Amino acid sequence: MRVVSVHPDVLVATSRVWQTTCTIVRGGDEAFVIDSPVLPDELDLLPTLLQQTGFPFSGLLATHGDWDHLLARYAFPDAALGVAETTAARLTGAPGSAQRHLRDFDERWYVRREKPLSLGQVQSLPVPGRLEVGSRELELHPADGHTSDGMAVFIGDADVLVCGDYLSPVEIPMLSEDGSRTAYLATLDRLAPLVERASVVVPGHGEPIDPQRALAILREDRTYLESLPSSSVPLARRSGEQRRIHEANVEHVGQKA
Repeated sequence: MRVVSVHPDVLVATSRVWQTTCTIVRGGDEAFVIDSPVLPDELDLLPTLLQQTGFPFSGLLATHGDWDHLLARYAFPDAALGVAETTAARLTGAPGSAQRHLRDFDERWYVRREKPLSLGQVQSLPVPGRLEVGSRELELHPADGHTSDGMAVFIGDADVLVCGDYLSPVEIPMLSEDGSRTAYLATLDRLAPLVERASVVVPGHGEPIDPQRALAILREDRTYLESLPSSSVPLARRSGEQRRIHEANVEHVGQKA
């Protein structure tokens, strides 16, 4: 796991798996952990990381309900998990889904965990809305399309945008089973002015990027989605796995036609 400071009050940890990001934001005497790394040893390091850097842990947030963004409860089992109202509804409507997907991943890659994932107390947050973390205010913006749920978090004063599974330098747009191309494009439209305000953009997968690169990815992703099913995989992300995601996107759009 690689940890970088993108602001004196914002740390970003990037997992060794899928480059899933975990953002830690401090506001005075409080600190929130947004999303999570994936592997057990990375999760074990989170409390020590906060202690050593002087970030006083207060709570958890998740940008959306995909299992690889919900694992910080392993590191902080007694903490409440704050999510968008859409994510709370998704987790309630499909109880055990995140745990099943995690179990499938662990079995495939021979990962051992000491106990099953428990989401515990889930706090539904109104989105759009605002959330105070000590002396700092977080703006919560709707971010659906990749899935049926989600939110992006703009960290006030630090000018850091945590956008969930959008604007990734390593992963093309992915339309999940409950995702929507129309909603995804609408989210890109909402993200554009936030990127222009930001000094750093933290995608859900891939290390933090500057706003100029994020805007270039946004334009590329919009063109890719608008051109489906005839679009091609963007050159900089043309790996075998991204071709697989593209094939699934083409099938998804065909089913919705």
